[in-house]
Amino acid sequence: MISLSPPTICNSAVIFEVQIQPDQQTRYLTLAEELRPLLSHVAGFISIERFQSLATEGKMLSLSWWENEYAVLQWKNHVLHAKAQQEGRESIFDFYKISIAHITREYSFKKDKDNV
Repeated sequence: MISLSPPTICNSAVIFEVQIQPDQQTRYLTLAEELRPLLSHVAGFISIERFQSLATEGKMLSLSWWENEYAVLQWKNHVLHAKAQQEGRESIFDFYKISIAHITREYSFKKDKDNV
C-alpha cells in the first residue's frame, strides 16, 4: 500500500557528507559513537544512521532526523559536538558538506500480506 500523508513529527533532515582522511576512519567512527548517546538528550532528535560509499573510499554519509530546526541548532551548538567538529576540521576530514532539508511531504510503502 502506498500512502501520502503530511509529515508527522519529523520536519528536518540533516545530511552530512564527509571525506575522511585515509588513516582517520577509526577515529571518526570512535568520535561518532562517543557523541551518539548525547543525541538522546537533545529535545527534538529523532534518529541517525551512517552510510559508507561503495564508490568512493573514505566517503561517508550521516543522515539524521529532527523535529525542527531549533533542535538541529541545539545539537550544532552542543559543546562536545563543537569540540568534535573542530577536531574533524583539524585532523580527520578532507572535505565535508552539511545540507539541512525541510520535509514538506512524505510518501511511504510497506509490503504486507495484502500486497502479495
